[in-house]
Amino acid sequence: MHLLGNSPHLHIRKTLQKLTISAIIIIMRWQQLQYTIQDQPLFETSLLLTGEVTRHQAQRQLSDWTQAQKIIQLRRGIYTLPHQNPHPFIVANHLVSGSYVSLQMALAYYHLIPEHVAAVTSVTTQRPGKYKNKFGRFSYRHIHTSLFYGIEYRLLVNNEYAYVAMPEKALLDLIHFRPQGDSITYIESLRLQNLEILDLERLHQFAERAGKPKLKRAAKAIEAIARREAEEYELL
Repeated sequence: MHLLGNSPHLHIRKTLQKLTISAIIIIMRWQQLQYTIQDQPLFETSLLLTGEVTRHQAQRQLSDWTQAQKIIQLRRGIYTLPHQNPHPFIVANHLVSGSYVSLQMALAYYHLIPEHVAAVTSVTTQRPGKYKNKFGRFSYRHIHTSLFYGIEYRLLVNNEYAYVAMPEKALLDLIHFRPQGDSITYIESLRLQNLEILDLERLHQFAERAGKPKLKRAAKAIEAIARREAEEYELL
């Protein structure tokens, strides 16, 4: 005869109760996550670090939800829900905090270059890197903090905003990273178009602020091309 405290049935019942409580907690956490996120396109691990939840517990829970395909991991610590479809620029901003879309992708966004750009190119004061996920390919170039300016928090679509270089800064960023990028040969190889959207005064201000002769020379070359095209357009 078993003592009541050692009854196997009692042990099974207590185990089932614990499992039920755990299941309820998981459901509550999932419902709480959905409520907290609502319309946010992306979220980070820190969102779950509430109350007595440790980082290890949060990471384990996120791992379980990822395996169950309830959430999608974009990179370590950054997730989205399967039904979300954020703009690639927003994804780019979140993959590397303190970054902004620039270089070829920004120039294509402003219709300053005719080419299709496959990867979302960004600039950051952090380490350079590359990422790939369901929303595309993303690349990051490191830039000195003294050159971290000329950025707008732009409305993209459907009330979605992202940090994007102004057209003048995107052009100067590209030239900055390109060896001999200030040469007429290279600048003309970009096949720049719609140059009327450039603020030439701002272009020179950004080049002066950088304090780099290379960018100052490039600004003068770009202005010459812009003025030449404007004159040719007037003759048509």
